[in-house]
Amino acid sequence: MARVLGASYRDAMVAMIASVGEPKRTATYDDVRSAPEHQVAEILDGELFLSPRPATPHANASSVIGGEILGAFHGPPPPRSPARPGGWWILHEPELHLGDDVVVPDLAGWRRERLTRIPNAPWIDLAPDWLCETLSPSTAAIDRGRKLRIYARAGAAHVWLVDPLAHTLEVLALDEGRWLVAAVHSGSDSVRAEPFGAIELDLSRLWID
Repeated sequence: MARVLGASYRDAMVAMIASVGEPKRTATYDDVRSAPEHQVAEILDGELFLSPRPATPHANASSVIGGEILGAFHGPPPPRSPARPGGWWILHEPELHLGDDVVVPDLAGWRRERLTRIPNAPWIDLAPDWLCETLSPSTAAIDRGRKLRIYARAGAAHVWLVDPLAHTLEVLALDEGRWLVAAVHSGSDSVRAEPFGAIELDLSRLWID
């Protein structure tokens, strides 16, 4: 004898079956604006991703790189100062609108001949010439996967991937739409990394352990 299903059970099964195969709702900028303040909100390939604020190893590495690169390259080149070449705009955690994607890298830089001035706006829609992503266990897969694909589509020339736990700096260069590993630096080396080879970066200052 067939078992008679209750109305509530039948309704639940109908709702479950109807939901199978339904496409995910494409995230909108309203989702970004309504995200909790303690999380970083991004739209990657139409999906909303929320990331926690970084832990101290991540924050230290990003801060040191930002300080070194910004101090040497941000703004117009000063006269007779080879230690401070200038010629770039360097921003910490800018919101970038690259097509339909909304991304927030740890650091981004534009050559001044491409971005003549920093716009007074909540975001920038011109792809950077350089980006830096400091990897966390919770974000490394996204940084190496979706975000690298987005940066390649946008035409960013260089990406740095910094791993504060493995103590590595990977320098990636875009070549005909593909990322090539230009260099991998590690440990306490002092390195010159493109596109900022004019200065030497002491990697030991990036790591806190």
